[in-house]
Amino acid sequence: MFNFVNNRRYYFALSSVVIICGIIFAIISGLPWGIEFTGGSIMTIGFDEPVEKDNIASLFADKGHPEAQIQSIETDETKCGYIIQTKELTDAEQTQIANSLREIGMTGELEFDSVSNPIADEKARGAAIAVVIAAVAILIYISWAFRKLPKPFRYGTCAVIALIHDVLVVIAFFAIFGSTLNLEINLIFITGLLTVIGYSVNNTIVVFDRIRENLGKAGRQGFTTVVNNSLMETLSRSLNTSLTTLMAVASVYLFVGENIESFMLVLIVGIIAGTYSSLFIASQLLIVWETGEFGRLFRRTQTA
Repeated sequence: MFNFVNNRRYYFALSSVVIICGIIFAIISGLPWGIEFTGGSIMTIGFDEPVEKDNIASLFADKGHPEAQIQSIETDETKCGYIIQTKELTDAEQTQIANSLREIGMTGELEFDSVSNPIADEKARGAAIAVVIAAVAILIYISWAFRKLPKPFRYGTCAVIALIHDVLVVIAFFAIFGSTLNLEINLIFITGLLTVIGYSVNNTIVVFDRIRENLGKAGRQGFTTVVNNSLMETLSRSLNTSLTTLMAVASVYLFVGENIESFMLVLIVGIIAGTYSSLFIASQLLIVWETGEFGRLFRRTQTA
């Protein structure tokens, strides 16, 4: 039988490296915030004939907006359509851009909208509150569900730490690969993040529930042995569920297109992180807490 619990310091170290790399990239390059959180302008344009995205990008760069994010869309009225997000545009800039777009074949009127900084700040606060409420609700629920065990609050706390781990891993991925993959943190990203939180907690509860069952028939077995046995018993279930879910999500990501690309990537990274955290973070934290190892967490682990 593979001994999961004796390698816990390596699991914690791997997660720490990923999260620290994300923090470094976020400090150096900044997070790829979307217009919903930074404020700016959104335009919807259409063409009767196909126009390459690179041509649109060049036009906006020439007008002083190389940061423009361009996303192709399908419309019933035109053969080719795009949604374009930029920093906030003045009235003069809107007029200049509209005239330039008509010169390369834009049909109809430019649909224009803007998100002011106060609205962006409000959405950012709302997103943060949603994540916090989800974490508190999960803490309360798991503590109540495991109330018959000694110290049930530990189970809820470890589950919340694991979901925070998953959130940080997803954010780290976007910080590291945001520019390369043209990703952004927007409201769809937050929706995906809340979905990941639910998925991660579900996996964690499955592991914790098996630990609870095995504690009831543990006999003379120590806590670390019970946790290790529980991980072995739930490993195939967790991996099979995650792999089948990943295949479905990856298929959507590959074949549906860029309109929901960020959402799908959040799910892909989040499912991987959630499976990892339920097996190698949440359960290992229970052992660390139970055995009082916080002070020597990254020292050489003694044989349990």
